[in-house]
Amino acid sequence: MPSLKDVRSKIAGVRKTKQITKAMNMVASAKLRGAQARIERFRPYADKFYAVLSDLADKAEGTAHPLLEVHPEARTTLIVLATSDRGLCGGFNAGLVARGLAIARQAQAESRAVKFLCVGKKGREAIRKNGYDLLTSYVDVLGDFDFTLASAIGKEVISEYTSGRVDKVVLLYGRFESVARQVPTVLPLLPVQSQQDDHDSDTVDRETADYTYEPDVGTLLGVLLPRFVNVQIYRSLLDTSASENAARMAAMDNATRNCDEMTGALTLLYNKTRQASITSELIDIVGGAEALQ
Repeated sequence: MPSLKDVRSKIAGVRKTKQITKAMNMVASAKLRGAQARIERFRPYADKFYAVLSDLADKAEGTAHPLLEVHPEARTTLIVLATSDRGLCGGFNAGLVARGLAIARQAQAESRAVKFLCVGKKGREAIRKNGYDLLTSYVDVLGDFDFTLASAIGKEVISEYTSGRVDKVVLLYGRFESVARQVPTVLPLLPVQSQQDDHDSDTVDRETADYTYEPDVGTLLGVLLPRFVNVQIYRSLLDTSASENAARMAAMDNATRNCDEMTGALTLLYNKTRQASITSELIDIVGGAEALQ
């Protein structure tokens, strides 16, 4: 049985850990409110943008814009993987990485090369560990970012696609659905597809609408397609940021409850150990008194 000093030290350590997890829970909760408000405001715009551009892509010829061209030889897939920079958020990052590796293995089974563009340290470390080609990584950026970050990533993605170095681009991110649910989500990005042909998207609702465009479709595509790429990347970053904070808040809440349970168990052990010590001392006293008689 452990000594009273050892048990007291463990109880003190667990209580200090509880203070840390409780503080982290409060910080994640505060950050989540802002991140959740941002994605809830932006998501309807991104979804409608996706629907309109899909309709435009359906009306336009594949040669109307380089981002619509389907390359004849499918050789390389670029996966834009958005994860968090820090851990302590449960299985959030592990789920995203597992989904990304599954997509990569499927592409390799189809004799395609795979590249990753990672946003967040956790994704970058996992991709390096698994030996995949890492095009670029953006780390320590999700704490405070704006549309400029999405524009920088979008510029690089567009350059890779229009130069022919990659012929398919997909977004992989954590879609925020609620505090208790964050879903690894795949969104096909390039080439831009019509909604009828888009079978891989996990997010965009199917709509049937007849749009009238002015000026002509070709002019609109030249302006909107690069922005479309940036908008969808920005949406993935907002979703990932909200999901990260929600997952961390839930993980720290569970950790705080576990600390309470451990404290109760250790307190019970401390009382049992103290009672055993007192009983042992009483037996020694009674035994000594009997020996003197």
